[in-house]
Amino acid sequence: MLRHVAKRVLGPGLRSPATVAVRAYHERVVDHYNNPRNVGSFDKSDPNVGTGLVGAPACGDVMKLQIRVDDESGKIVDACFKTFGCGSAIASSSVATEWVKGKQMEEVLSIKNTEIAKHLSLPPVKLHCSMLAEDAIKAAVKDYEAKRAKSNGAQAAVAPVEKAADA
Repeated sequence: MLRHVAKRVLGPGLRSPATVAVRAYHERVVDHYNNPRNVGSFDKSDPNVGTGLVGAPACGDVMKLQIRVDDESGKIVDACFKTFGCGSAIASSSVATEWVKGKQMEEVLSIKNTEIAKHLSLPPVKLHCSMLAEDAIKAAVKDYEAKRAKSNGAQAAVAPVEKAADA
């Protein structure tokens, strides 16, 4: 019955609205949605892990992106994500994790949402997804740097105490 009504409304040569909606996404979005890269999470208490948790209340998308950094080289050696949201949000997260791997911290901060959106050919209504990915990268770097500063501050505070005890 529903199929008959859809044919009458859409015409015999047109497809269902669901098929039309899927075709509106670029093949890269569909690929990253169907085969997301780097899904998972790291231990957020690990001092070499930075966690960025961002969300867009207007659409309900929530993105957690984590980076694992090699302390000696300052390079991001691994990245992962978990995203609750639409296909564009998942694809943007997946692309972001691929792009940050193997890069220096300063380099990943130059990744812009416009580059992600262009790579995925996101429609204007989905640009907020690429913005979330950029924000998640920045938040993960900020979290890592805060952990590192806290760790360095704690080590600096311990050093004078040790010297005083030796005297």
